[in-house]
Amino acid sequence: MTAAPRGTGRTDRLVLPGVLTAEQAAATVAGIAAVQRADGAVPWFRGHHLDPWDHIEAAMALDAAGEHQRAEAAYRWLARHQNPDGSWYAAYPDTPDGVDAAHPTDRGQESNFCAYIAVGVWHHYLSTGDDAFLDSMWPTVTAAMEFVLALQQPGGEIGWRRDPDGTPVTDALLTGCSSIYQALRCALAIAEHREEPQPDWEVSVGLLAHAIRSHPERFLPKDRYSMDWYYPVLGGALTGAAAKERIDEGWERFVVPGTGVRCVVPNPWITGGESCELALALWVMGESDRAVDILQWIQPHLRAEDGMYWTGYVFDDQVVWPEERTAWTAASLLLAVAALGGDEATIAVFGGERLPTGLESGCC
Repeated sequence: MTAAPRGTGRTDRLVLPGVLTAEQAAATVAGIAAVQRADGAVPWFRGHHLDPWDHIEAAMALDAAGEHQRAEAAYRWLARHQNPDGSWYAAYPDTPDGVDAAHPTDRGQESNFCAYIAVGVWHHYLSTGDDAFLDSMWPTVTAAMEFVLALQQPGGEIGWRRDPDGTPVTDALLTGCSSIYQALRCALAIAEHREEPQPDWEVSVGLLAHAIRSHPERFLPKDRYSMDWYYPVLGGALTGAAAKERIDEGWERFVVPGTGVRCVVPNPWITGGESCELALALWVMGESDRAVDILQWIQPHLRAEDGMYWTGYVFDDQVVWPEERTAWTAASLLLAVAALGGDEATIAVFGGERLPTGLESGCC
């Protein structure tokens, strides 16, 4: 199977009435591209740090915009900087001399950060049809999955990190595990495409799904955070009536009508990343109208004059905070718009209808 190649530098698929015009989309894409270094790395903003998950989110947004060479450079950076155990460190500095891999600012290794490579690589392949790229990144993906699954607990949940001294942390985070669930399904899609079955991964996906759906007690209590609310839906573990029930239950706690989505209750602070991710989760549920509403709400508060997006907005004080425009916030907006606009690769990795589900577990 080889998908048709797509052109580069196209933003027509990122136009959404009331949210982004073609010119606005182009400015946002250009803003992310300006943050990217010559070696492919995409820090939060120049002079700040890079983390693998947000780096991949930016790469996916570049692919959605048709900037495939830039996206590939981002994945090549990850391949070059992968640790021998298949992981990446949690944070690297934005250093002009390119010595970031030797001097990470956080030597912890977070499981969901490492797993997300599978989502990005599969998204890039679906965007480009580049089998040579997929072949070359397969060892990187498999090593990352093995690192992540070494942290899986008997109940299916996955410990959220290894400490800098290598000690595995057994505590699990619902948000992180929901993201890992999506990543493992993308990894299985790559394996299926390559005709290289991974039965152990299939079992692990089933166990993880069961833990997310049926055992909230296996995760650290973080229900003040909106990500813990919507991520089981965004990651694809909860669908149908269960997804709708979960979103409806938390709507009044986290959504500020006309403004956006709180990061954490009860703080009067909405954030672009959480708002855009909830919009994407709503799209996954088939509620595109509500998704568009949220994307429209945040534009007056978070869109900067240069087309990038502020991280957050304190609505009680009507001020932007913190005063930073992050590549990953802009990327989350573009990916939500791409899904709503019909971008096939983005639909495939977030809609999940064709992603393998592994061996479903009904026990434990």
